[in-house]
Amino acid sequence: MSRRLTWSFVLGVALSLAALIASNDQDAIANLLKHDIGSLAVKVVLVVCAGGLVLVLFREKLSKALEATLFWAVIGLLLVVGYTYRFELRDVADRVIAEMMPGHVAGHGRSVQVVRGTGGDFAVAAHINGAKIPMVLDTGATSVVLTQEAAKAAGLPIEVLNYSVNVDTANGRTRAAAVTLDRLAVGSLTERAVPALVAQHGQLKSNLLGMSFLNRLQSWEVRGDSLRMRGSP
Repeated sequence: MSRRLTWSFVLGVALSLAALIASNDQDAIANLLKHDIGSLAVKVVLVVCAGGLVLVLFREKLSKALEATLFWAVIGLLLVVGYTYRFELRDVADRVIAEMMPGHVAGHGRSVQVVRGTGGDFAVAAHINGAKIPMVLDTGATSVVLTQEAAKAAGLPIEVLNYSVNVDTANGRTRAAAVTLDRLAVGSLTERAVPALVAQHGQLKSNLLGMSFLNRLQSWEVRGDSLRMRGSP
Protein backbone atom coordinates (compact mmCIF):
# COMPACT_ATOMS: atom_id res chain seq x y z
CA MET A 1 0.00 0.00 0.00
CA SER A 2 2.78 2.42 0.93
CA ARG A 3 4.71 1.63 -2.29
CA ARG A 4 1.58 2.24 -4.34
CA LEU A 5 1.12 5.63 -2.71
CA THR A 6 4.77 6.47 -3.24
CA TRP A 7 4.62 5.72 -6.96
CA SER A 8 1.38 7.66 -7.26
CA PHE A 9 2.98 10.75 -5.78
CA VAL A 10 6.10 10.31 -7.93
CA LEU A 11 3.87 10.10 -11.02
CA GLY A 12 2.00 13.21 -9.93
CA VAL A 13 5.24 15.14 -9.50
CA ALA A 14 6.47 14.00 -12.91
CA LEU A 15 3.23 15.08 -14.60
CA SER A 16 3.37 18.45 -12.83
CA LEU A 17 6.96 19.03 -14.01
CA ALA A 18 6.04 18.02 -17.53
CA ALA A 19 3.18 20.51 -17.51
CA LEU A 20 5.50 23.30 -16.42
CA ILE A 21 8.10 22.44 -19.05
CA ALA A 22 5.48 22.28 -21.77
CA SER A 23 4.22 25.71 -20.79
CA ASN A 24 7.57 27.38 -21.53
CA ASP A 25 6.76 28.20 -25.16
CA GLN A 26 5.73 31.76 -25.83
CA ASP A 27 2.10 30.96 -26.59
CA ALA A 28 1.71 28.96 -23.43
CA ILE A 29 3.47 31.60 -21.40
CA ALA A 30 1.23 34.27 -22.81
CA ASN A 31 -1.76 32.11 -22.04
CA LEU A 32 -0.60 31.62 -18.47
CA LEU A 33 -0.12 35.33 -18.07
CA LYS A 34 -3.69 35.81 -19.16
CA HIS A 35 -4.95 33.09 -16.93
CA ASP A 36 -3.16 33.34 -13.59
CA ILE A 37 -5.58 30.91 -12.06
CA GLY A 38 -4.34 28.09 -14.26
CA SER A 39 -0.71 28.85 -13.35
CA LEU A 40 -1.57 28.97 -9.67
CA ALA A 41 -3.38 25.67 -9.93
CA VAL A 42 -0.33 23.96 -11.49
CA LYS A 43 1.91 25.30 -8.74
CA VAL A 44 -0.53 24.20 -6.05
CA VAL A 45 -0.64 20.71 -7.55
CA LEU A 46 3.16 20.60 -7.55
CA VAL A 47 3.41 21.69 -3.91
CA VAL A 48 0.73 19.23 -2.83
CA CYS A 49 2.38 16.36 -4.64
CA ALA A 50 5.80 17.20 -3.24
CA GLY A 51 4.39 17.54 0.29
CA GLY A 52 2.52 14.27 -0.08
CA LEU A 53 5.68 12.54 -1.23
CA VAL A 54 7.56 13.80 1.82
CA LEU A 55 4.75 12.61 4.10
CA VAL A 56 4.76 9.14 2.52
CA LEU A 57 8.53 8.74 2.62
CA PHE A 58 8.99 10.06 6.13
CA ARG A 59 5.61 9.43 7.71
CA GLU A 60 7.01 7.17 10.45
CA LYS A 61 9.66 9.68 11.50
CA LEU A 62 7.18 12.52 11.24
CA SER A 63 4.66 10.57 13.29
CA LYS A 64 7.20 10.01 16.08
CA ALA A 65 8.30 13.62 15.91
CA LEU A 66 4.71 14.82 16.14
CA GLU A 67 4.03 12.50 19.08
CA ALA A 68 7.11 13.77 20.91
CA THR A 69 6.18 17.38 20.15
CA LEU A 70 2.63 16.85 21.36
CA PHE A 71 3.86 15.13 24.54
CA TRP A 72 6.23 17.95 25.48
CA ALA A 73 3.65 20.56 24.50
CA VAL A 74 1.18 18.99 26.96
CA ILE A 75 3.89 18.82 29.67
CA GLY A 76 4.76 22.47 29.06
CA LEU A 77 1.10 23.47 29.20
CA LEU A 78 0.62 21.64 32.51
CA LEU A 79 3.69 23.35 33.96
CA VAL A 80 2.45 26.77 32.87
CA VAL A 81 -1.03 26.14 34.32
CA GLY A 82 0.46 24.72 37.52
CA TYR A 83 2.72 27.74 37.98
CA THR A 84 -0.08 30.19 37.21
CA TYR A 85 -2.43 28.63 39.76
CA ARG A 86 0.23 27.43 42.23
CA PHE A 87 -1.32 29.16 45.24
CA GLU A 88 -4.83 27.88 44.51
CA LEU A 89 -3.50 24.36 43.90
CA ARG A 90 -1.55 24.49 47.18
CA ASP A 91 -4.72 25.40 49.06
CA VAL A 92 -6.62 22.58 47.37
CA ALA A 93 -3.86 20.08 48.19
CA ASP A 94 -3.84 21.32 51.79
CA ARG A 95 -7.57 20.73 52.12
CA VAL A 96 -7.34 17.27 50.57
CA ILE A 97 -4.55 16.31 53.00
CA ALA A 98 -6.58 17.70 55.90
CA GLU A 99 -9.54 15.51 54.89
CA MET A 100 -7.32 12.43 54.66
CA MET A 101 -5.15 13.14 57.71
CA PRO A 102 -7.08 14.35 60.76
CA GLY A 103 -4.94 16.78 62.74
CA HIS A 104 -3.34 18.30 59.66
CA VAL A 105 -3.98 22.04 59.58
CA ALA A 106 -5.09 23.36 56.20
CA GLY A 107 -4.45 27.08 56.01
CA HIS A 108 -5.30 29.91 53.68
CA GLY A 109 -4.10 33.31 54.79
CA ARG A 110 -5.52 34.05 58.24
CA SER A 111 -7.93 31.10 58.16
CA VAL A 112 -7.25 27.46 59.05
CA GLN A 113 -9.30 24.29 59.01
CA VAL A 114 -8.98 21.01 60.90
CA VAL A 115 -11.03 17.84 60.31
CA ARG A 116 -12.43 15.83 63.22
CA GLY A 117 -10.55 12.62 63.96
CA THR A 118 -12.00 9.11 64.08
CA GLY A 119 -12.20 9.31 67.88
CA GLY A 120 -14.51 12.31 67.68
CA ASP A 121 -11.96 14.89 68.84
CA PHE A 122 -10.20 17.63 66.91
CA ALA A 123 -6.53 16.75 67.05
CA VAL A 124 -4.44 19.81 66.19
CA ALA A 125 -0.77 19.90 65.23
CA ALA A 126 0.38 23.08 66.96
CA HIS A 127 3.79 24.69 67.41
CA ILE A 128 4.74 26.14 70.80
CA ASN A 129 7.92 28.21 70.88
CA GLY A 130 8.92 26.44 67.66
CA ALA A 131 8.39 22.90 68.98
CA LYS A 132 5.73 20.72 67.35
CA ILE A 133 3.17 19.81 70.01
CA PRO A 134 0.10 17.61 69.39
CA MET A 135 -3.00 19.10 71.00
CA VAL A 136 -6.71 18.40 71.35
CA LEU A 137 -9.39 21.09 71.11
CA ASP A 138 -11.15 21.54 74.43
CA THR A 139 -13.64 24.40 74.54
CA GLY A 140 -14.41 23.54 78.14
CA ALA A 141 -10.86 24.36 79.21
CA THR A 142 -10.45 28.01 80.18
CA SER A 143 -6.77 27.87 79.31
CA VAL A 144 -4.25 26.06 77.15
CA VAL A 145 -2.97 23.16 79.26
CA LEU A 146 0.27 21.26 78.61
CA THR A 147 1.71 18.02 79.89
CA GLN A 148 5.13 17.99 81.50
CA GLU A 149 6.63 16.44 78.37
CA ALA A 150 5.18 19.11 76.08
CA ALA A 151 6.28 21.90 78.40
CA LYS A 152 9.81 20.56 78.40
CA ALA A 153 9.82 20.25 74.60
CA ALA A 154 8.67 23.88 74.37
CA GLY A 155 11.62 24.96 76.50
CA LEU A 156 9.70 25.85 79.67
CA PRO A 157 11.61 25.63 82.97
CA ILE A 158 9.48 22.85 84.48
CA GLU A 159 11.90 22.37 87.42
CA VAL A 160 11.14 25.78 88.90
CA LEU A 161 7.44 26.08 88.15
CA ASN A 162 5.00 26.80 90.97
CA TYR A 163 2.08 24.37 90.84
CA SER A 164 -0.44 26.48 92.70
CA VAL A 165 -3.45 26.62 90.36
CA ASN A 166 -6.32 24.19 90.98
CA VAL A 167 -7.59 22.51 87.82
CA ASP A 168 -10.10 19.76 87.05
CA THR A 169 -8.96 17.00 84.70
CA ALA A 170 -10.28 13.61 83.63
CA ASN A 171 -8.33 12.17 86.55
CA GLY A 172 -9.92 14.54 89.05
CA ARG A 173 -8.73 17.75 90.65
CA THR A 174 -5.02 18.52 90.55
CA ARG A 175 -2.65 21.45 90.54
CA ALA A 176 -0.99 23.19 87.63
CA ALA A 177 1.56 25.93 87.10
CA ALA A 178 0.71 29.16 85.31
CA VAL A 179 3.06 30.06 82.44
CA THR A 180 3.11 32.37 79.44
CA LEU A 181 3.88 30.90 76.03
CA ASP A 182 6.04 33.15 73.89
CA ARG A 183 4.47 31.84 70.70
CA LEU A 184 1.65 29.41 69.93
CA ALA A 185 0.97 28.70 66.27
CA VAL A 186 -1.74 26.63 64.60
CA GLY A 187 -1.06 26.57 60.88
CA SER A 188 -0.76 30.16 59.69
CA LEU A 189 -2.31 31.53 62.91
CA THR A 190 0.25 32.71 65.45
CA GLU A 191 -0.50 34.23 68.84
CA ARG A 192 2.12 35.58 71.24
CA ALA A 193 2.22 35.78 75.02
CA VAL A 194 -0.53 33.20 75.42
CA PRO A 195 -1.47 32.34 79.04
CA ALA A 196 -1.25 28.59 79.70
CA LEU A 197 -1.02 25.98 82.43
CA VAL A 198 1.38 23.11 82.91
CA ALA A 199 -0.13 20.08 84.64
CA GLN A 200 1.75 18.02 87.15
CA HIS A 201 3.46 14.88 85.93
CA GLY A 202 1.05 12.06 85.04
CA GLN A 203 -2.09 14.15 85.57
CA LEU A 204 -2.82 14.93 81.91
CA LYS A 205 -2.85 12.61 78.90
CA SER A 206 -3.31 15.14 76.11
CA ASN A 207 -2.34 18.76 75.61
CA LEU A 208 -5.46 20.92 75.55
CA LEU A 209 -6.05 23.80 73.15
CA GLY A 210 -8.33 25.85 75.35
CA MET A 211 -10.02 29.23 75.43
CA SER A 212 -6.93 31.32 76.26
CA PHE A 213 -5.94 30.70 72.62
CA LEU A 214 -9.39 30.60 71.01
CA ASN A 215 -10.40 33.93 72.59
CA ARG A 216 -7.48 35.58 70.80
CA LEU A 217 -8.97 34.74 67.41
CA GLN A 218 -11.35 36.85 65.40
CA SER A 219 -13.70 33.88 65.14
CA TRP A 220 -13.85 30.12 65.40
CA GLU A 221 -16.60 27.57 64.81
CA VAL A 222 -17.26 23.86 64.65
CA ARG A 223 -19.38 23.00 61.64
CA GLY A 224 -20.08 19.31 61.23
CA ASP A 225 -16.72 17.55 61.26
CA SER A 226 -14.74 20.69 60.53
CA LEU A 227 -13.10 23.17 62.91
CA ARG A 228 -12.54 26.57 61.32
CA MET A 229 -10.50 29.32 62.91
CA ARG A 230 -9.88 32.83 61.66
CA GLY A 231 -7.12 34.98 63.07
CA SER A 232 -7.43 38.62 63.97
CA PRO A 233 -6.29 41.01 61.22
